[in-house]
Amino acid sequence: MPIRIRAPGRETRRIRPEDAVKAINLVKESIKLFTAGPPIIHRGPAGETHIDIPLIYNGYAFDRIHYDPYTNTFSPKGRPVHAVNVQVDRGKVWEVSKRYIRELYVIEAVEYREPEDVWVVPLAWRCYIVAHIKVSYNGEELVPDYPLTEEITGRFM
Repeated sequence: MPIRIRAPGRETRRIRPEDAVKAINLVKESIKLFTAGPPIIHRGPAGETHIDIPLIYNGYAFDRIHYDPYTNTFSPKGRPVHAVNVQVDRGKVWEVSKRYIRELYVIEAVEYREPEDVWVVPLAWRCYIVAHIKVSYNGEELVPDYPLTEEITGRFM
């Protein structure tokens, strides 16, 4: 019999594959409603530029997609580009991102993040995983990225 280890004072939730499938299907239904928010452009002290595109639905941000200003494409999750000596046209970045957002698709697999009690459904653009959408443990509700929402709106929702 396998040994279960439980965190003090917290019982591990029993998860069900059918809830994972519900989470995947919810994101599949919702993906066509996501839009590219205005680019978030950060400039570092050495002149480097980093660009993120917030993924927005119904006024809430759900994740940030890294943008590569050298190639004018999305960059894989985990690879934020810190570009030097580039000119960034915010309008062009936003227009390109709006087009690429329509190419996102759901990877039909999930991970479970126990501390947050959510499923995480990966989104891909072409051959890159570029975003993760969080869904409640029962597969019924999208879970926004509240700090990112606050960053782009200036208020916590």
